[in-house]
Amino acid sequence: MSNAQRIAIVTGAARGIGAAVARRLAADGMAVAVLDLDETACGAVVAEIEQAGGRAIAVGADVADEAAVEQAVERVATELGAPNVLVNNAGVLRDNLLFKMSVDDWDTVMNVHLRGSFLMSRAVQRHMIEQKWGRIVSLSSTSALGNRGQANYAAAKAGLQGFTKTLAFELGKFGVTANAVAPGFIETDMTAATAARMGVPFEDFKKAVVATIPVARAGQPEDIAHTISFLTSEGAGFVSGQVIYVAGGPKN
Repeated sequence: MSNAQRIAIVTGAARGIGAAVARRLAADGMAVAVLDLDETACGAVVAEIEQAGGRAIAVGADVADEAAVEQAVERVATELGAPNVLVNNAGVLRDNLLFKMSVDDWDTVMNVHLRGSFLMSRAVQRHMIEQKWGRIVSLSSTSALGNRGQANYAAAKAGLQGFTKTLAFELGKFGVTANAVAPGFIETDMTAATAARMGVPFEDFKKAVVATIPVARAGQPEDIAHTISFLTSEGAGFVSGQVIYVAGGPKN
């Protein structure tokens, strides 16, 4: 299947890693549905893709809402074509130490990361199976290995790894691969917000983190986009059920 026949959905794509992935897959030749909670927030990314000669639409949907997900996927199928690439990137942070974490903090993170990835994958896989070709990439994190103040986020990101490996078993015979990418420290609005919550200037926060990274620099959204570009390619058809840590060095 050529890239021109590929229809990708990228969730959480209005900014940060999701926006970089949407731009990269469009540059690879795919038509891209830029999906986020606020449809108008996707407009700038869609405009960039179109100005570069690509094809894209903005789609507003809450990935944790079953009906909204079904409607969004069917809209993509109608306006762009049957989707055969899905990047589950939508995510939120509700960091706190366990004794301070509310049930709402826990549920919100689980609903967006895990329920959202489940609903999106379930809705899109039907189209992939019909085409006998598909690529599902979900965003995990180095936090899946455990991170202070992130019991909810770490559990959700670890859960996505098990979810990914199970999809690989179930969907492989239909020509569908499933993989996860686990970013380390990436410069985004989300990491800047983490520094702000800690009361630390972002540049100081970044400097401290970079000191622990073997390649001696912070990650950029494009670093993740490059990896996802490979995993969604024709050449990655024998790579499935894997978790790739894109973190500037080994994590353990």
